[in-house]
Amino acid sequence: MRNDEEHSGERAEPATVPAGDPETLTEAGELLRALAAPVRIAIVLQLRAGERCVHELVDALGVAQPLISQHLRVLKTAGVVRGRRNGREVVYRLVDDHLAHIVVDAVAHAEEGSEDENASTVNAP
Repeated sequence: MRNDEEHSGERAEPATVPAGDPETLTEAGELLRALAAPVRIAIVLQLRAGERCVHELVDALGVAQPLISQHLRVLKTAGVVRGRRNGREVVYRLVDDHLAHIVVDAVAHAEEGSEDENASTVNAP
C-alpha cells in the first residue's frame, strides 16, 4: 500500500505520468544529484527563509567556510542558487521555490519515516 493510501484510507486512482524524454530525465537526475548531500539540503533550507551570505551559512550550519563554499559552487552550477555581489560579500538566494518544496518534502518524509521506526521499536514486544 502506498503511503498516501495509508493516511487517507482510500485507494487512489492510478495516475498517468508521462515518461519524459531522456534529456529531461538526465537534467532531473543531475538536479537531484546536486541536492543529494546533507549540507546542501541544509543550505537550501536556510536559503528558503531568505538570502544569506557565506558567513551567515557558516554560523547557522556550523560547517567550515571552505566546505560551505564548495557546496554552494555545486548548487550554483546546478542552477539551484544564484549569487550577487554585495560589497565584499556574495549573497546567495534560491533560483526558485520549486526546489525548496522538493527538499522540504524530502526532509518531512525522512522525519516521518524516523517517527514510524521509533514507534515500531517502542511497540515491539
